[in-house]
Amino acid sequence: MRMNKRALLTSIAASAVAAAAGPAFAEKKYGPGASDTEIKVGNTMPYSGPASAYGLIGKSIEAYYKKINAEGGVNGRKINFISYDDAYSPPKTVEQVRKLVESDEVLLVFQPLGTPSNSAIHKYMNAKKVPQLFVATGATKWGDPKNFPWTMGWQPNYQSEGRIYAEYLMKNRPQGKIGILFQNDDYGKDYVKGMKDGLGDKAKTMIVSEQPYETSDPTVDSQIINLKSSSADVFFNVTTPKFAAQAIKKAHEIGWTPLHLLNNVSNSVGSVLKPAGLDASKDILSTAYLKDPTDSTWDNDPGKKDWLAFMDKYFPEGDKTSSFTVYGYSVAQTLLQVLKQCGDDLTRENVMKQAASLKDLQLAMALPGIKINTSEKDFFPFEQMQMQKFNGERWELFGPIMSGEVGS
Repeated sequence: MRMNKRALLTSIAASAVAAAAGPAFAEKKYGPGASDTEIKVGNTMPYSGPASAYGLIGKSIEAYYKKINAEGGVNGRKINFISYDDAYSPPKTVEQVRKLVESDEVLLVFQPLGTPSNSAIHKYMNAKKVPQLFVATGATKWGDPKNFPWTMGWQPNYQSEGRIYAEYLMKNRPQGKIGILFQNDDYGKDYVKGMKDGLGDKAKTMIVSEQPYETSDPTVDSQIINLKSSSADVFFNVTTPKFAAQAIKKAHEIGWTPLHLLNNVSNSVGSVLKPAGLDASKDILSTAYLKDPTDSTWDNDPGKKDWLAFMDKYFPEGDKTSSFTVYGYSVAQTLLQVLKQCGDDLTRENVMKQAASLKDLQLAMALPGIKINTSEKDFFPFEQMQMQKFNGERWELFGPIMSGEVGS
């Protein structure tokens, strides 16, 4: 009896130790697309169509997860990155995302690109309770956890960026006459709203022309001619890469030399400024939150060295002068952190919980001091930017880190 009692006490003690050990003994939890060996991550990207320059982002993400898988995966699981072309067409996005969710049964849809494309799947993703995570668009509506708890942005939102440009103009060109070229959808209108809100009462007198364009338009030449005719001496260029390059080139051709503000999503040297012409792009102003790969400032930076090593080994055909490869690498790292934090609880609910629990995450290619922070009430991971000027060869940062805070 004494031996049995001792054995019983030993057993109880062992159970207590196991219980105290916590997560190591916790039961594994899996949602659709997750298992002991694999995590399915879905994505849509415009590999064709009017925004095809952004396809480089998807290819960079794919290459990064090849690297992670080659190194053993995340918590021992390989990432199965399933990416479909939606040609920047909302109906096609709906079709492809339904396929990802209902046929491929992915754990989450990550980094779908485009404001109109994400708008088309916004309600569907939340009704299905599938993470629409780190969307590749800065529209302000992606940070609405109360009404859309399954959707989260990643990059600084467009209204904040618009306010930053307005703040710069109020200090440096308060008498400026502003002409705006913008994509005629939520993406373009968000930037314009940010600019107007930042200018306040002066918006009515400072903004002298607003020229919209449709993604189906062949060129924006006529809009640029109209803007020059308006006597605008400030050009707010709110365009995706194809049209940004056209606008820069056309303005140069007709001899229009305003103070040129180019939205962040189209300031890639390799994908926009080179096609437009480096001479034509000289002195353009924009914003940054990631390190520009053409900036020699970062040549000895450990983060850039790691990025270059990744490019050399896993994406040698990728463009090392394009900010889109840096963007893809950086957003892929952000999801990796979320999946690491998930541990063995790979449910859709926990994915969103961990995405909303990022604290002072400093990415390798983010500008120093600009960190990712999220919470249950804050679905805007990046909220700071710095102004920069193109010198004809590369971007040069200037001024302080800024935040164009947007109210509710």
